[in-house]
Amino acid sequence: MIKYIGSKRALLGHVTAAISASLPEGGTVCDLFSGSARVGHALKKQGFRVWSNDHNAYAHTLATAYVQADRERWHERAEAVLAELHAVKPDAGWFTKAYCEDARFFHPDNGAVIDAMRDRIAALSLEPELEAIALVSLMEAADRVDSTAGLQMAYMKSWAPRALKPLELRMPDVLSGVAGGPCKATHADAVEIAPQIEADLVYLDPPYNQHSYLGNYHCWESLVLWDKPETYGVANKRIDVKTRKSAFNSRPGIAPALESVIAGLKAPNLVVSFNDEGYLTRDQLVAMLSGRGEVQVIEIQRPRYVGARIGIHNPKGEKVGAVGRLRNVEYLFVVGERRVNLAA
Repeated sequence: MIKYIGSKRALLGHVTAAISASLPEGGTVCDLFSGSARVGHALKKQGFRVWSNDHNAYAHTLATAYVQADRERWHERAEAVLAELHAVKPDAGWFTKAYCEDARFFHPDNGAVIDAMRDRIAALSLEPELEAIALVSLMEAADRVDSTAGLQMAYMKSWAPRALKPLELRMPDVLSGVAGGPCKATHADAVEIAPQIEADLVYLDPPYNQHSYLGNYHCWESLVLWDKPETYGVANKRIDVKTRKSAFNSRPGIAPALESVIAGLKAPNLVVSFNDEGYLTRDQLVAMLSGRGEVQVIEIQRPRYVGARIGIHNPKGEKVGAVGRLRNVEYLFVVGERRVNLAA
């Protein structure tokens, strides 16, 4: 899966254990801020019926492939599509100009391949789930040859060694369907869709500070939408990064937004991920959740993301800021019908 700040890759065991303890007989879990789809994918693998949601198009595409699509229906056809994409001839276009020349997130040789493959995907007019599998394969292939520290806010002064390798498609790990019924992925604002959620448990992993996922991963949004937008700045961000703002990225906005989500949910169980670098404190979150029942909290010490550990650099690669603290605390809040064992 793609490199992703805030990804729960290292915390999957804690998250899935809390959910499994809350739902020992299985059931339906909604991941309302699905992001990289790692959590939804892990839960589907464990047999839960999963509903993944995110308001960014690239995240919805990841969830469509990793949660909604079933291997037995799509694997053979997806292999044929990827074989067809392998055969296209490189053809530099908008993506190469925007993200390999004007900005240097990818080497132009790979940019020309990305352009050609993405144009071919568009021309094939695939069913949504099959298209999502193809797009995720292309997104992940591009991620493996990028020239960043993990965010699309800036790029390396010199090409990262991996950026000089040829782009290679791989089949995403699409899972078999689950006995409980079809899983699904939706593309909606969390506040708006919360009252519509029907699930035994809702997992909340909202943005928690000023860092916008759309701004951090704007290349993926453009690759998925293929709308070739107007861009701005050294990083060539999509112009709508300026206007598509989330209340969760705002200090005054996050509490009302999260309170609205929690109030709208009808699910009997909640598991909430947060971080001590967020706009809300542990005590604020406990108070916010306590109206739904007893709140259990687990604290997990973690190293900070790689960009924080190497320091702050400008787009020219020059260090312009000092390294801050090297570790943070991940919180996991569990609220539900039964008390669960949350040994760290």
